[in-house]
Amino acid sequence: MPTASRHESRERALSLLYEAEAKGITPSALLEELPVPAHPFAVELVRGVEEHRAGIDELIARFAIDWKLERMAVVDRLVLRIAAFELLERPDIPVGATISEAVELAKTYSTEESGRFVNGVLASVAAQVRDPVLASDSDREAGPERPARTDEEPVWPNERGC
Repeated sequence: MPTASRHESRERALSLLYEAEAKGITPSALLEELPVPAHPFAVELVRGVEEHRAGIDELIARFAIDWKLERMAVVDRLVLRIAAFELLERPDIPVGATISEAVELAKTYSTEESGRFVNGVLASVAAQVRDPVLASDSDREAGPERPARTDEEPVWPNERGC
């Protein structure tokens, strides 16, 4: 079997998940029907999304403010599921690579706006699942050890040093 890049495997996983949803069958059943097996990474993504779907959907729903999963564009929802699975189960893949690939897939197969939407949701998901310190900091109010940000311009001394 020829070697597929991770990008190609993600595209294949997206198409397989889309096909399974369109046919109303499980992704596993679709994988069994394939005349030629998909690349192992594509299969891992498809099976991973299927096996962890409830937790993945809960995580996506938490950060997709004002968007119910069933109301999202199908491609956006599937791209988010694939990337969320990677963020949760594949710590060896850098966060930036996962998010960049997902944004590219959303822009290519959905809309230009989908890229921004996917990026925003996945950035929040990544902060939650990959960097617990960052996630807990964002939930905490600024205290004395961390001053609050200000939008004021800095005060610079005039030319005479006053």
